[in-house]
Amino acid sequence: MAKYVKISAIGPARREMDPNMDINCCVQDMIDYWDGLLSDVLVDKPDLIVLPEACDQPCNLTPERRMAYFQARGDRFRDHLMQIARENRCNIAYCAYRKLPDGTMRNSLQFINRKGGIDGIYDKNYLVIGEHTEENIEYGREIALIKTDFGTVGGIICFDLNYDELRLRYQKTPPELMVFSSMYHGGMMQNVWAYSCRSYLVSAIAGPPCQIISPQGVTIAASTNYTRHVTAMVNLDYAVAHMDYNLDKLRALKQKYGTKVTIFDPGYLGSVLITSEAEDISAVDMVAEFDIELLDDYFARSTKARGDSLAERK
Repeated sequence: MAKYVKISAIGPARREMDPNMDINCCVQDMIDYWDGLLSDVLVDKPDLIVLPEACDQPCNLTPERRMAYFQARGDRFRDHLMQIARENRCNIAYCAYRKLPDGTMRNSLQFINRKGGIDGIYDKNYLVIGEHTEENIEYGREIALIKTDFGTVGGIICFDLNYDELRLRYQKTPPELMVFSSMYHGGMMQNVWAYSCRSYLVSAIAGPPCQIISPQGVTIAASTNYTRHVTAMVNLDYAVAHMDYNLDKLRALKQKYGTKVTIFDPGYLGSVLITSEAEDISAVDMVAEFDIELLDDYFARSTKARGDSLAERK
């Protein structure tokens, strides 16, 4: 059955602070600044708002002042976001340095739910070296598949995007939506991750465009040089199938369900995105009804055929 989710991403350049400002005033100034940015998307009543990496970290403080800022900030910014989430009945993905009870620090993506609680946390696995050697941030070790009220999400942060090892771990149990918070855009790698994981991907980038990308790696919405936020509706009731051996079945599927199903062909890729627009049947059930082979099943069958052929020649 159709699972419509409205997603917003906000990507301003990192904020500079008056280096002589009282440190507690710096924290309040950052909160006030983000209240203004959030107001631009809250009017659309999104289900999820994604913020960029280090969103509440001033970019021009000395290391000593930065540590004092983190000490004064504590959980104030996160707790303020929790209040916003409760008042607006939305989820917020918040990326910032986080202090653990043992005193160590992580670069974390925290998923705040509509009730103001935490559904789950992803800790950045692949830090930039200086984050560890200069900022004393510890490396994360696990992927995060987090259950939210609209679907399953996975988290990645900035430098993570470069690592196939991490992507392949997500690919084994793909979420419906990958959330990418970053100061680095990553270019085509955002699209590669979406297609490889067969997941929607939303990116919130500090400065360059934010994007919402389909499971086929197609960018469906993006912020611009004029507008630093983007909002779009996606449908998480979907399946990805290859065209080989499926064309007649896809045609029959469309003939039966008409406007209740969308079959999107981006061109040149050989796959289609099947999305259920119906209230009484899911995309997976539609696929099963017409015995449509999914993309990964087709690739697995092709790989097996190759292996069987090579084994016969030995």
